[in-house]
Amino acid sequence: MLGPMNTNSATLAPSAARAATPTATPTVLVAPAAIERSAEVLTPGALELLARLHRRFNPRRLELLAARTRRQREFDSGVLPDFLPQTAEVRRGDWRIAPVPADLVDRRVEITGPVDRKMIINALNAPVCAFMADFEDSCSPTWQNLVQGQINLADAIDGTITHVDPASGKLYRLGAQRATLIVRPRGWHLPEKHVRVDGEPVAGALFDVALYLARNHEALARAGTGPYFYLPKLESHLEARLWSEVFAAAEDALGLKRGTIRVTVLIETLPAAFEMDEILFELRPYVTGLNCGRWDYIFSFIKKLRNRSEFVLPDRAQVTMERHFLKSYVDLLIQTCHRRGAHAMGGMAAQIPVRDSAANAVAMERVRADKLREARAGHDGTWIAHPGLAPVARAAFDSVMSGANQLHVQRADVAVRREDLLRVPGGSITEEGIRSNIRVGVQYLEAWLRGSGCVPLYNLMEDAATAEICRAQLWQWLHHGACSSDGEQVTPARIDRLFTEELDRIHEEVGSTRLLGGVFPSAARLMERMIKQDVFDEFLTLPAYELID
Repeated sequence: MLGPMNTNSATLAPSAARAATPTATPTVLVAPAAIERSAEVLTPGALELLARLHRRFNPRRLELLAARTRRQREFDSGVLPDFLPQTAEVRRGDWRIAPVPADLVDRRVEITGPVDRKMIINALNAPVCAFMADFEDSCSPTWQNLVQGQINLADAIDGTITHVDPASGKLYRLGAQRATLIVRPRGWHLPEKHVRVDGEPVAGALFDVALYLARNHEALARAGTGPYFYLPKLESHLEARLWSEVFAAAEDALGLKRGTIRVTVLIETLPAAFEMDEILFELRPYVTGLNCGRWDYIFSFIKKLRNRSEFVLPDRAQVTMERHFLKSYVDLLIQTCHRRGAHAMGGMAAQIPVRDSAANAVAMERVRADKLREARAGHDGTWIAHPGLAPVARAAFDSVMSGANQLHVQRADVAVRREDLLRVPGGSITEEGIRSNIRVGVQYLEAWLRGSGCVPLYNLMEDAATAEICRAQLWQWLHHGACSSDGEQVTPARIDRLFTEELDRIHEEVGSTRLLGGVFPSAARLMERMIKQDVFDEFLTLPAYELID
């Protein structure tokens, strides 16, 4: 078990928080002023676990991030992603993952959302199998959000979480029946600038996992469940191996049995689609399944092949899951998972309930059709972003599934080749598509900079992944001089004109006070810079992170 450590932490007491000053080489330095109750999660034991994981694994994390950069240079030079010849034996091998825990056997509907108190209560009370509490794409990583999110999750696990709506006075509390809790930490690429170990910023992923494990592993065991995670943004089986080593080290440090931690991996990058077997193999004591992270996958397809004019995609709205390259990715994931005894989880429904009855009927029908497609393909479950979608998603899966999952659906009909995963869909670039990407991208960034990472816009729930598609498409269309359906080329002058017009539209929608005050100007400048600059930012959250506290 963990013992005391030397900390120079602003979290040990409020008075110490204000007085603390960084030293040259502190063991652990938590820089911001203390947040109420932060000492409950930023404990000496949690910080020691974080320091141990950082010292042992951060060098390897940085090496793997450098490997991403080298691989991108290969893609830029003309190399295309492919199945790895050096791991062919893993793909051919007859092996399976460890048995899935009882509370993850049936996952037909999972809800996802940020870690604020109201969301956590509503999600855990929703008629779903699991709730993925998100520190990643739907969470703006302000220090307040991160620390308060850990406190909120601890309260939820302890069963004490409540929330009073400041406007209505309504009290929210947990019901008797609760969804299984799963947590998504940040990806390997994101730093946590507020915490330093030996002078180095720690990885956001290690911060999120260490605090959650240290505070909650005993309470989770008492509740008959365990520390479950969703792992985002992996690009290779070597990155999965690093996670496996991190979990083994954390279990050893906390005195946990090997395999107590269980994970689901999001296949949401193009390189990872070619390494599904290998990722499962590296994580086989821990993994329970893979998930089709569809929006980030589309973003990754654009990003990885960004310098190749033959891979320019049409409007975001036209890139549906029926397109061959996405259907192939789905089919391969289901086949791979079920061969190994792992669950194949479907993707997010971006629709949300709306007040207009006719528009709501259309939205619900789209959700129903999407979830029915997933169930018929062989998925074991799916994602929604709003409790109101749970009945529709469950009915779709219940109409197809006779048991708790579809592991028996082996998909022997699937034979996906590299060309299938790289086939560019037909379609058009429209002026409305350009305008929509500008409008959604700017408004999402504005909300993110204000501390909100999950934003309803135009009857869809937008998060960092969908905003990334907007930003990446605009960059791709501009830098390849693509022509829209009206025959007009996408040029800097056209982007300037449409940008101005869309800001005027946003002005009309949100009002002058909000547009001219706050962070809208910063969001607009950042979005415009990322679209126009020659260098493509790997993630919009990296430059945006420098603008938040």
